[in-house]
Amino acid sequence: MRTDVSGLKRPRHPMPAFVKDALDERGLMDAYRQRPAYQQNDYIGWILRARRQETKESRLRQMLDELEKGGVYMNMKHAASEKR
Repeated sequence: MRTDVSGLKRPRHPMPAFVKDALDERGLMDAYRQRPAYQQNDYIGWILRARRQETKESRLRQMLDELEKGGVYMNMKHAASEKR
């Protein structure tokens, strides 16, 4: 049994296979894992809350692009993740 040491107080969203596959295909799993637990959880929850498949895909693309670019989280500046 795995213990959650993230410190999150809200429910943790498990990563769906299609998100894991997309992160692996773009080589962004490390960038994803380097983000704080709340950001990882927020990205997954945000993607999964979309009702339409097109919206899920759009949100997934946004997450992947932000991870690739660095310095951005949910269209907001995020200095801690800037690439150096």
